[in-house]
Amino acid sequence: MAGNDFDPNQLSTSQQEALGTYTAVTNQDPAAALPLLERSQWNVQIAIAKFFDGEAPDPVEEARASLASSSPAPPSQSSHQETLMNGFSRSPRPRNPSRLDPAPRIVPQPDTQNVYRPPFLLAILFTPFNLLYRLLSGSFRLFTYLFPFLPRLLAGSPGSRVQPRRQRDTTGRKPLNPRDTAARFVREFEEEYGQHDLKFFENGYAQAYDLAKKDLKFLLVVLLSPEHDDTSTFIRGTLLSPEVVSYINDPQNKIILWAGSVQDSEAYQVSTALNCSKFPFAALVAHTPQDSSRSMSTIGRISGLVPPSAFVPRLRSAISQHSATLERARQSRSEQQATRNLREEQNSAYERSLAQDRERARQRREEENARLRVEREAKAKADAAERENQNLEQWKQWRAQRILPEPTSSGDDVTRVSIRMTSGERVVRKFRAEADIEELYALVECYDMLSSSSASTKVTEPPNYQHQYRFRLVSPLPRAVHDIASGATIGNQIGRSGNLLVEPIDDDEDDA
Repeated sequence: MAGNDFDPNQLSTSQQEALGTYTAVTNQDPAAALPLLERSQWNVQIAIAKFFDGEAPDPVEEARASLASSSPAPPSQSSHQETLMNGFSRSPRPRNPSRLDPAPRIVPQPDTQNVYRPPFLLAILFTPFNLLYRLLSGSFRLFTYLFPFLPRLLAGSPGSRVQPRRQRDTTGRKPLNPRDTAARFVREFEEEYGQHDLKFFENGYAQAYDLAKKDLKFLLVVLLSPEHDDTSTFIRGTLLSPEVVSYINDPQNKIILWAGSVQDSEAYQVSTALNCSKFPFAALVAHTPQDSSRSMSTIGRISGLVPPSAFVPRLRSAISQHSATLERARQSRSEQQATRNLREEQNSAYERSLAQDRERARQRREEENARLRVEREAKAKADAAERENQNLEQWKQWRAQRILPEPTSSGDDVTRVSIRMTSGERVVRKFRAEADIEELYALVECYDMLSSSSASTKVTEPPNYQHQYRFRLVSPLPRAVHDIASGATIGNQIGRSGNLLVEPIDDDEDDA
């Protein structure tokens, strides 16, 4: 179909649209463009990138022919390989067959980069050049619009091919964040192929990658190209077959399924990182502790249309080869986690014991402080009581010396008083009628001093001492309290004679 008898009617509708888009951009003859589109699996973006990057007429066939006819090239000789994003690039050095390809962690990069804004001063200086550039570029676009054949002539001249600008996304798909992109893929997948039992990981590739590394599971990456003819057959016949669905959903296999369409930026970048060479494409990624403690490698690849009878055995073979390694890694992590938990429990028990010791020490300090406080208060009360007794004794001695002598005669200015003490003893004594009632209280208070005192030493009043009488004098019939605070004289309170009782004052009554 790629020969001189090329007939566009032999192509399908999607292939005709791809051919039309390709020729509109590259201005290449349809018959010459057909082989490149076939080698690019009818992916317009890949074919355009190959065309502008300067692809040889048929590099794959030439490489195969050279490999079949010539001896193997020395290690220093470089060859070319075809990639999805960069066209032709130098192939890597021959690697050890036993060493797996690393699987990088892909974080989607935005299609457009941030515009660099120069400093304000530079912007002012380059404003005339910017205006001149815009004027010339606008004039050139108008010129090419009026004479559309000139760009084709310039493009066809030798040495006039320049690196084109990056083509704008013509698929019409709005770029979304990884989670929303995964949700959109699942929704479109269900709309196209109906309800299914596959459990897609509805988040970005990086999140699935991190989860597989953390939980030591297998990450199955499925990349699809809606423009590929085998995509629908692969999904309906292989991916959604009961055998494949049952194997992927089996919890014992520990598989995380992540899928994406290469029309989305994230899936396209993943396909480039995983060296995808043909669609549909599936890769099995797992942790490889034999390489490093954090390495993730591609342990299996399945490219093209593969039936379920071959798809499942290839997955099972790759998983069985690395299950023992991952199981040892899981056991090692479990032992490390158990050791970590034991250490944390020991630290927690030590902290609890230390907290209990601190609490007991605090309680002992509080008890000791309380005991010392009680002792200080008791000592202070004892000292205060002792000072009170000393001051009371000194005051009694001083007051006893100041009690007025008993009158010897009887008359209207003399009052005879009979006082019954609290001990039951009765004291009878004469007082001058104009004497203050406090003389009676002083006599009762200092009676023991008067009856036993024989010393003639003068005693002074204790300083800063205010004496309070702890009793009252009461006339029994009729009952009358002779309060010392009234300030009356003995004659006015008692008259010519009277009988008095000494009543002690309780502490409660005194506080009231």
